[in-house]
Formats: sequence, C-alpha cells, structure tokens
Amino acid sequence: MPTYEFLCTKCDKSFEIVSSISQFEQKQREGIQCPTCGSPEVKRQISSFQVKTAKKS
Repeated sequence: MPTYEFLCTKCDKSFEIVSSISQFEQKQREGIQCPTCGSPEVKRQISSFQVKTAKKS
C-alpha cells in the first residue's frame, strides 16, 4: 500500500498515512487533519519510493 507523507503547517509535525489509493482519495474529500494538533492545515510532502521486482535467471 502507498504511504503518503504530510507536514502540518500549524505545529510543524510530519506524519504519514498508509492506505490504498481509493481510501486516500476518500480521506482527501473528507479533509486530512494533523493527528497531533487536529489542524486541517497540512501540506503533502514529496517522498521517496521503492520498487521491488522479481529477478529471473
């Protein structure tokens, strides 16, 4: 499942949301809030990702 990273502009804390793409879209419509202070003033951060492939020999 994808991991989405956010930064709260009010309390300056970062947090992650791990969910499927469809669940994340639903959360965006409802509004994402900081789990520390409850503020809806959050910015999505650019995060790195990892790809795992099967190696055929």
